[in-house]
Amino acid sequence: MDAQSLNTHKAKKSLFGGGSKQFFIFVKKEWLHIWRDRRTLFILIWMPIVQIILYGFALTNEVKNSQIAVFDQSNDQATSNIIHEIDASRYFEIIKYLHSYKDIGATFRQGKIRLAIVFPSNFRNDLLHTNSAQVQLIADASDPNTANTLTNYATAIINDYQQSLNQNKVLPYTIKTQLRMLYNPELKSAYNFVPGVMALVLMLVCAMMTSIAIVREKELGTMEVILVSPLKPFRIIIAKTIPYLAVSMLNIACILLLSVYVLKVPINGSLFLLIAESTLFTITALSIGILISNGAKTQQAAMFTSLLSLFLPTLLFSGFLFPIENMPLPLQIISNIVPSKWYYIIVESIMIKGLGFAAIWKETLILVVMTFVLLGLSIKNFKIRLA
Repeated sequence: MDAQSLNTHKAKKSLFGGGSKQFFIFVKKEWLHIWRDRRTLFILIWMPIVQIILYGFALTNEVKNSQIAVFDQSNDQATSNIIHEIDASRYFEIIKYLHSYKDIGATFRQGKIRLAIVFPSNFRNDLLHTNSAQVQLIADASDPNTANTLTNYATAIINDYQQSLNQNKVLPYTIKTQLRMLYNPELKSAYNFVPGVMALVLMLVCAMMTSIAIVREKELGTMEVILVSPLKPFRIIIAKTIPYLAVSMLNIACILLLSVYVLKVPINGSLFLLIAESTLFTITALSIGILISNGAKTQQAAMFTSLLSLFLPTLLFSGFLFPIENMPLPLQIISNIVPSKWYYIIVESIMIKGLGFAAIWKETLILVVMTFVLLGLSIKNFKIRLA
């Protein structure tokens, strides 16, 4: 064997033979790094599992278990059969039987239903004697996509009942559905997206701005000056949030001006109430940012944490993209701790439906409680770092 062949043989032996031990040592070392770094391990393994479960249940165009009401003025066999078929479907859940037209508007204003089905008096008699009857479908069109989907589902069920009656009939029966869209007759998508985008923008911008407020002082080495100041932790936190609150108010003004004059989405309710509720939600988002900033060690970690922990929950659980009632019960429960869900309901109620404080006091109270809890946790964590 010549010298060149001998060198080549030694190289192959070193690569596949003796070098394999060092190779597996490096593999083992890297595995130990990942295993000891629990955050990386969580991201690599658990985050894909969590995301596939969330997206699998939340990202769907199908609307299920929508709460509806029925106003049956006829109370005959035909209307009972149609109501039974609607209630038996997986798309609807009848939660209320109404007794007057006034009840329809009141129930919609309470936010309890997405659709109301109205049967006129003498429904069965009209169907038998004139071969034609009418059903009115009244939908909450503040979410136009859901309103369209629900009316299509209800119309399909009524048409199926009509076809079952027309078997072997010379003169077929006809059941006509009359559609009425509340709050958004033109079915403009902006009526749904403006409240959702307001919740998303304010949450992300406010939280990310304040999430780096305290950790930036640590990185710049100015935290010592703050620690020896006579100010108490509560005042320090408030002092850090006031400038961001002012910037956020400017963002609110810009969003509302663009919504009204560019997107042509009217403010049907009180402008003062809308600004006050937006200010409350901004303070809630700032409190979340301060809490994240207290626990983060670097600005990059604070930004990543705020983006990861707020973007997806706001997008999935606020209700403006995907109906929450479509989700399994555990996810519906989780959505209750997402502040954006309550703010979205508030903005939609004031801006689109024109409702007052009496309709949103529960959502307002929830945001107030969340704000106090978050501020309390921020102060507590700040005291621990001062000790």
